[in-house]
Amino acid sequence: MSRSGPRTGRGSVERAQLDADHGSGYCAVFHRAIELIGRRWNGVIVRALLAGGQRFSDVRAAVPGLSDRLLAERLRELEREGVVTRACPSSAGGARYSLTAKGEALAPVVDAVSSWAATWVEAGEATSGDGRDRARPGGTPGRVPGVG
Repeated sequence: MSRSGPRTGRGSVERAQLDADHGSGYCAVFHRAIELIGRRWNGVIVRALLAGGQRFSDVRAAVPGLSDRLLAERLRELEREGVVTRACPSSAGGARYSLTAKGEALAPVVDAVSSWAATWVEAGEATSGDGRDRARPGGTPGRVPGVG
């Protein structure tokens, strides 16, 4: 489907603005951003930190099914990308994680994805048997508990 033709329907103004700002072809910056926030577990980790989690155990408790090893790996990745900062206070209690300004700027993105999920992803199909998320086929609206 050509993106150069006239646009109709919802979102056409936003798409037209994106095209005007970045050209109608591949946008490496957009792709890199989507790869970062769309990488498995990164979005829910950011969401947990936006909700106020600070300790490793807070984030782990907010994200069922995420192993300690993978959580540590993803937190390090988000820290390298400047989305998360890690502080080790001298008092007991271990490291604390918080979002940087770059991470806080993801709040409207996470809210938008949560709203989209509440409309388009059904709870029974939100995870497949292997635990991977998948969107509801055919665009049939559904609900995801705890989202939205």
